[in-house]
Amino acid sequence: MQTLADIAFHDAAALLARYGLSLHLVPDGATIPGSYWGDSEAGIIASSVYVRCDTPVHSMLHEACHLIVLPPERRAAVHTDATDSVEEEDAVCVLQILLAGELPGVGRDRALADMDAWGYSFRLGSARAYFERDAETSWAWLERHGLADATSRMPTLPAFPAAAA
Repeated sequence: MQTLADIAFHDAAALLARYGLSLHLVPDGATIPGSYWGDSEAGIIASSVYVRCDTPVHSMLHEACHLIVLPPERRAAVHTDATDSVEEEDAVCVLQILLAGELPGVGRDRALADMDAWGYSFRLGSARAYFERDAETSWAWLERHGLADATSRMPTLPAFPAAAA
């Protein structure tokens, strides 16, 4: 399982910043604020994603994507649990795979393998099968929300935020 310790933290923080999110590193062994699953799993509160060095990269991406898909007024109210919609949850799974492909040292293949190893459950039996053959509703959802191009199977990345003057 690839963890935050295995990649450059600044690369992950820069990717999330493109979506208006902040990535916060919690000290080793400390409780991760806003973590739904506990242990080393990422946490979310408003526009912040919390991780430790032992947090799986797929967990950080998944929780960040929960925030990315939300409109600002809903994002501001999030603490720990971001969705009550199966359609939104499915779209988050596709988006996290797309963003893994944008993160140096990670990539789609690694994210798919780690999702399977963690125990994500898909009706075709694997994250790859879902992503490639069973996610049409999710692709359409992401395209409607301006987050992915369903034809090219690529994320719609926002521009980097302007540097503070």
